[in-house]
Amino acid sequence: MAYDFDLFVIGGGSAGVRCARVSAAHGARVGVAEERFWGGTCVNVGCVPKKIMVNATEYGQWAEDGAAFGWDIEIRGHDWAKLAKARDAEVARLSGIYGKLLAGNGVTTFDARATLLDAHTIQVGERKVTAERILVATGGTAQRLDIPGAELGLISDDLFTLKALPKRVVVIGAGYIALEFACILRGLGAEVDVMYRAALPLRGFDDDIRTAVVAAMTAQGIRLNPDVSPTRITQVEGSLLVGMSSNFIRETDAVFFCTGRSPNTKGLGLEAAGVAMNAAGAITVDEEHRSSQPNIYALGDVIDRINLTPMATATGHALADTLFGKKPRKASYENVATAVFTNPPIATVGLSEQDAAARGPVDVFVTHFTPMRHTISGRAGRKTLMKLVVCQRTDKILGAHMLGEDAAEIMQGIGIAVGMGATKADFDRTIGIHPTAAEEFVTLRTRAREAGVQPPQQAAAE
Repeated sequence: MAYDFDLFVIGGGSAGVRCARVSAAHGARVGVAEERFWGGTCVNVGCVPKKIMVNATEYGQWAEDGAAFGWDIEIRGHDWAKLAKARDAEVARLSGIYGKLLAGNGVTTFDARATLLDAHTIQVGERKVTAERILVATGGTAQRLDIPGAELGLISDDLFTLKALPKRVVVIGAGYIALEFACILRGLGAEVDVMYRAALPLRGFDDDIRTAVVAAMTAQGIRLNPDVSPTRITQVEGSLLVGMSSNFIRETDAVFFCTGRSPNTKGLGLEAAGVAMNAAGAITVDEEHRSSQPNIYALGDVIDRINLTPMATATGHALADTLFGKKPRKASYENVATAVFTNPPIATVGLSEQDAAARGPVDVFVTHFTPMRHTISGRAGRKTLMKLVVCQRTDKILGAHMLGEDAAEIMQGIGIAVGMGATKADFDRTIGIHPTAAEEFVTLRTRAREAGVQPPQQAAAE
């Protein structure tokens, strides 16, 4: 059968665009449909605008700290509208680049919703097209909790359409989006409460990092409320009242639900095409990213594995090379470095201490210190934490974790080393760059503790 396209991609975000343009560069006939905005969540309502707003908070703090270094700086407040205009212009520029990249590689683009009619037929707006292979890369969508008054709350997308900074904000959630938003809003001048049902935020991260970020956020005036769940939101005389499971009520001007994202699979016609999903709505795929329908693939947040932009682009590129480039390969999901742009930021690669210890004995190296900048500025709570988790048997670095200035920039290089299987001895013989915070990763000599070792009684019993 002759198809209209060799590959049709549903979704114009990071995974879909990379796979589409590389496939076209390999000679495939490719179509892509995007119903909302080119570049997906990352460019439009995620990584890019978020990081711009993080930068804005940093400038305010640097201006405040300048006096300690001899600068006479008058701070007259922050112009939210000016920041929003600059942010939105950059987002529009980057979103436009995605379209140009596709056009430059001969990809046919559709500004329309696409749904599957069967395993090879797609309804794209008012048209029907056919494709030999189909890629679903529709990302995820932010979710509100199912509580009374949830419609009064905002989701993460809404931060980037606010016309003004709310004076008081409640952030519900304990993941990286919740903590990042709390730091942004506080850094720009809002009073912020963060409410979450766990004892510590950032489930899945190293416990030392989780504890350290609580101290850092508290020091900047963010009120953290653990072990509670929201029960309702009501509106009273222009304010919102957030009721909690502890019978606590907070009056606020805005509520942000940062309570997770769900795979964007509803209404795509996946059932009609024979594509299986799990209970959470994520498309189930094999190691080749092939769904239960052999000619339909899925990538990115819609499969709910590692929901990071670089992971999406890496897997998209690998799939294009495999299908059309005669270079079969996979992008590894192991040792993927990531960052949380709190204030100060967090970065990590590899296993947490608790996960590594579950596999066997490990040595743990930790350092806490005040970075040079803040020995002068005196800013409260600006401590740095660095940590290495080392396999006792092989001496390999199993995990590296940091909270502190420039954590993300430093961890990118550490990620290369960990991915190559570097040992603690490799780190020890590396000469540090002085004076930097990064040098502390190669000067950690004293083991803080041993973990993952069974007590003698338990070992004997087994």
